[in-house]
Amino acid sequence: MTRLLFLSISVAALISGSLFGAGLSAGSSVPEFTVKSVEGEEVPYSELAGDVTVITFVATKCPISNDYNERMKSIYADYHPKSVKFVFINSNKAELAPEVKEHMASHGFQFAVYKDDGNVVADLFGASVTPESYVVKGGKIVYHGRIDDARKGPVTEHSLRNALDATLAGKAPAKAQTKAFGCTIKRVSES
Repeated sequence: MTRLLFLSISVAALISGSLFGAGLSAGSSVPEFTVKSVEGEEVPYSELAGDVTVITFVATKCPISNDYNERMKSIYADYHPKSVKFVFINSNKAELAPEVKEHMASHGFQFAVYKDDGNVVADLFGASVTPESYVVKGGKIVYHGRIDDARKGPVTEHSLRNALDATLAGKAPAKAQTKAFGCTIKRVSES
C-alpha cells in the first residue's frame, strides 16, 4: 500500500511538472507580474519587492502550509526589520479572497497574502506545492525550495533562513535549491 501511494504521488509530481513547465530557477530574472489584494485591488510585483524579497506560495486549507504558519510569522518578524520584503501568494482556485482574508486574521499574520487568480503567477514560477519559497536578490532568484526540513518535529536544516542569512551577508546561499514539500496547488482546469 505504501509503495502504491508513493508511486501515485511520484506520477502526480511528474505530470504536474510537465504540465506547468519548469518555471523559474536559481539565476532566473523575475519578470513583472500582478497579484490581487484580498480586497480585489491589482498590485504589481514592483510595488511589493525590495532588494531582497521572499515570495512564498501558501494555502488556507493545506495542513502542511498551516503547520508552517507560526514559522512564517517568525521568519517575517526576524527579517522584515532587516529590509527583506515578503510576498505571500495564494494560488489555489477554490480558496477565494474572503477566505484568505479570514485566514490571515484568524492566524494573526502581520503580513498580507495576495491572490493569484487563475494561478498565473504559480505557473510563471513553476510553483507546485504550499508552502514553497523563492528568495529574490536584485531581481534574480538566489534560492528556491522549502522553508525548512521538518513539517513537525525537530528542524535540522533552516533552509529559508540559511538562504536569507547568506544573501544578506552578500554571499550566495550554500544550497540554491531544496525540495519543497506540501499540498499541491489546486489549479484552474485548462480547457
